[in-house]
Amino acid sequence: MPAPDVFYAHGLGKTLKAPDWPAITAPELEAVAAGFPGAGRVRDIVWRSPRPFSAGACFTTVRGAFFLKRHPLRLRSMEDLREEHRLGAYLRAQGVPVASVVPTHDGDTVLRAGPWTYELHHVGAGEDVYRDRLSWTPFLCPAHARTAGAALARLHGALAAYHAPPRQTTLLVANDHLMRSADPVATLAQDLGRRPALARFLRGRAWQADMAAHLLPFHAEARAAFAAAPPLWGHGDWHGSNLLWSADGPSATVTTILDFGLSDRTSAVFDLATAIERSVISWLDLDGGEATADLDQLDAVLAGYGDVVPLSGAFLSALAAILPVVHVGFALSEVEYFTALLDDSAQAELAYGPYCLGHADWFTRPEGARLIRHLRGLARTAP
Repeated sequence: MPAPDVFYAHGLGKTLKAPDWPAITAPELEAVAAGFPGAGRVRDIVWRSPRPFSAGACFTTVRGAFFLKRHPLRLRSMEDLREEHRLGAYLRAQGVPVASVVPTHDGDTVLRAGPWTYELHHVGAGEDVYRDRLSWTPFLCPAHARTAGAALARLHGALAAYHAPPRQTTLLVANDHLMRSADPVATLAQDLGRRPALARFLRGRAWQADMAAHLLPFHAEARAAFAAAPPLWGHGDWHGSNLLWSADGPSATVTTILDFGLSDRTSAVFDLATAIERSVISWLDLDGGEATADLDQLDAVLAGYGDVVPLSGAFLSALAAILPVVHVGFALSEVEYFTALLDDSAQAELAYGPYCLGHADWFTRPEGARLIRHLRGLARTAP
């Protein structure tokens, strides 16, 4: 059945909301698909993605199934998307299951039309088991968590020889740039010169005091861990809904890796910490309650990763050190996105207060401290 033209998107909480960007319509899809000669004549739109930062639609043609993703040009330029596509092409050459992109008439992998950029992907092999799950929700079972951990370790192995420079955009990317620096307050102050929307949001706020109170208590230990970690490109957004699966039961394997939109040059420990932050802590429960840590899922993710790459005590200690602040770079990029592109002060406030500052605060409370103690305990008994 064709996908409806009216739908709701995921927000920063548990409730669905009107999408920030208009849905891809059938006439738009037909016009854009014509720019990708490998697609063929459109039949039906079968699903629209509820993910919030872009518009996406899965559709069928006479040649198969495809996924079209549309971005505001101000968010993802043609070169921004080419960076992601070069990463995907490299991984496919290494045998990593990443869905391929469809070339345009002129051999590019990105199409621009008006204020939008478009990318067209072949639909990857496997079942989209988590497609309607919200971010910051756990894997369906510890077996999935272990499988995902192993797949992430294999991805990191494949990326060991990938040496592209870091991303140039500051919008919606996950990196350790700020917390890796010797003085995060001075670094952010300098960065604001090239991030005018973030500067506008922070103007008049005591953001230096906010950082001192909420983030800097973790900085010295986190920075030492970041500095010791070999640089490595990572996925940046590793969770169940960015993976396709062979089935929906505990014996499922990861068959396709999706969405490198948040990827950047960071480190393996940063990327694994991000995966834990995305799926092991019930952040959505902070709305009127307290988040909890699922230590069984944490152990499963680590066991899966360790099945491929043995985890040393030093690596696990580094993981514990950076986990409270691994989100900071992405949270501030969200503040910038909501301010620059949507002029949405309410969403920017949520990204700054409850997310950027509040998630760090959680690690000073009993549940967060329990998670860090657990990781440190694992580190003490590891080789």
